[in-house]
Amino acid sequence: MHEAGGTFLVTWMSCHMTAAGPSAAQFVCGAAEMFAPRRLVLFAVIFCLNGNTRGLSHRDFMTRHFVTSSRENGNVGQQFVSDAGAVRRSHGAPAAQFKEKYFPQILDHFNFNNMGNGTFNQRYLIADEHWLRGTGPIFFYTGNEGDIWEFALNSGFITETAAQQGALVIFAEHRYYGKSLPFGESSFEIPNIGLLTVEQALADYAIMITELKRQLGAMQCPVIVFGGSYGGMLSVYMRLRYPNIVTGALAASAPILSTVGLGNSGQFFRDVTADFENYNPLCRDAVRAAFQQLEDFAQREDYGRIQSTFRLCKTPASNQDIHQLKGLLRNGFTLMAMLDYPYGTHFMGNMPANPVKVACDIMIGADDVLPALRDTVGIVYNSTGDVQCYDIYSIYVECADPTGCGLGPNSLAWDYQASGCQSLYFRTSCTEIKMCFESNNVTDMFPAMPFTEQDRAWYCAKKWGVVPRPGWLKTQFWGGDLSTASNIIFSNGDLDPWANGGIRKSLSPSLIAINIPEGAHHLDLRGSNVADPVSVRDARRKEAEIIGKWVKMESERIL
Repeated sequence: MHEAGGTFLVTWMSCHMTAAGPSAAQFVCGAAEMFAPRRLVLFAVIFCLNGNTRGLSHRDFMTRHFVTSSRENGNVGQQFVSDAGAVRRSHGAPAAQFKEKYFPQILDHFNFNNMGNGTFNQRYLIADEHWLRGTGPIFFYTGNEGDIWEFALNSGFITETAAQQGALVIFAEHRYYGKSLPFGESSFEIPNIGLLTVEQALADYAIMITELKRQLGAMQCPVIVFGGSYGGMLSVYMRLRYPNIVTGALAASAPILSTVGLGNSGQFFRDVTADFENYNPLCRDAVRAAFQQLEDFAQREDYGRIQSTFRLCKTPASNQDIHQLKGLLRNGFTLMAMLDYPYGTHFMGNMPANPVKVACDIMIGADDVLPALRDTVGIVYNSTGDVQCYDIYSIYVECADPTGCGLGPNSLAWDYQASGCQSLYFRTSCTEIKMCFESNNVTDMFPAMPFTEQDRAWYCAKKWGVVPRPGWLKTQFWGGDLSTASNIIFSNGDLDPWANGGIRKSLSPSLIAINIPEGAHHLDLRGSNVADPVSVRDARRKEAEIIGKWVKMESERIL
């Protein structure tokens, strides 16, 4: 998801830097990137043995330039200048210079006896070169399910708008993701994992904002929160829960309705299908025919044919293996629909410009649709063309999030945090965020992959010792009953399959829906690009104007 979509986080390949130095790190992470097809933030991370240098993928290592380091609160603060293609593509707008810092955050905000006054180091990034110190607004990104650097380097609209409005920019990392691990390597053990909740994350941000404002002499500065996908949901919730701290919120591609169980469970994959169908109905038909051929071979247990056609590292041997392959293939189309940007990106993998068009041209132009299906998802899983075979269990982990849960520690956090629906073979997620999405091969082009609530409850109890509470998020954060709230922008792109799980119509003069006909998953949060459609440029312009009005009104109220 993000990013819930993006909706929105994450495949992590853990590369360890050794005494061999940066060259070895580039080699290892370059290899890792080939096998990292994942969501809302997708890049290889080097966990340096000395703990003092931020891990960089091969690409990031080459394009981000180390500037300074300083020590604060016993941690190293690091400042980087982002490459122009990652943070902004605006041809002339200044690139943000983020400094990496750590905040001593309270472990448990809601139980004084549980952890006492225990704290952990929560990472955040800060850029103040455009800030009108003490008077300018604070733009605060509510970090979602992944390493905070990847969000900062793909949200150039925030830094561009900060330059225009004299704002301080802060990107805060979500607890249990990236380097913000409350219990270190033991964070994902029971009962330590129990402090991973939406409520705790929101309290983290509220405490961080309040304390940083005090430290920076910014007590009178209005705060606008930004977020994409799940981060967008958190921005909405911050405005609902802490209106005394947050003046307004921009929630990009935030599926706040579907993730509380409102709507149709078939909507998501119907909308993925629509992206390809709208380009050419023959594309939908070819994809459906390819999956039918795969099913025919599976029914005949012609596993050798499947292995050779899809170039799998191991020959399938069971229905579960076939189910895993189907999920991997479906996930490839999901990512291409979400990231159907008008230019190539390195966000969530290496994606060409207009990947839906590229995919459909492959499917339509092929004589044999089954190898074409393999080549099409290769856009996601083999962008370099160097992958010799696919290990279907290592490059994709199925979970409640239809865009996958990724690999490594971040996948464990998302597996615990979201409350999905369990299919027959399906690893699901177990607490608050509900994503009951299924494909049915009737309203969509994918194989029928239903779910059962009973298996979900069994898995969650066995894995995490918890029973899902799928209605809790709706109770806590209002569901669709938002009419009494204020100062929230809900932006959604028509190309984004998460869009119809969010707010598409304005609810009041200050609860504003901005629909972007040519927008993919939170494209409006990305930096300006010459390839941006007019609808995206107009959306950003309107968002900036609304935010400016909120800041002006709040500043006048305070004075």
